[in-house]
Amino acid sequence: MSMLAYRGSITTTGSSEAIRFDKGLFRQNPEFRQKASVEAHVIGRGMLLVHVVDDAEGQEEQEDPVVAAFLAFLEQNAISHPENIVPLSASKVALAVELCRKVVVSDDDVIPDDITF
Repeated sequence: MSMLAYRGSITTTGSSEAIRFDKGLFRQNPEFRQKASVEAHVIGRGMLLVHVVDDAEGQEEQEDPVVAAFLAFLEQNAISHPENIVPLSASKVALAVELCRKVVVSDDDVIPDDITF
């Protein structure tokens, strides 16, 4: 599935740096309306993930923006190409069970700081 790409440029506005995008991005994605609060995460060299911040207070658990972007991609792909959705076969489930048979985990396990996902 090809994703729409929007071209832009980095510029200065007042005393701040800004990223300008073609108006088509905003027409096709109205959630990025003017004055919307956004948050940006650097997810790799030269890669930036920008999302609209919900101003609703009381959000106890913040979602991971990378996971949220991936799930949104999966959702869009499933909507655009439902023919690609196939049931999980019993043989694949059996293979997964076999691969994980000797793996022992606990909710109390601590993941070291030098491990990244």
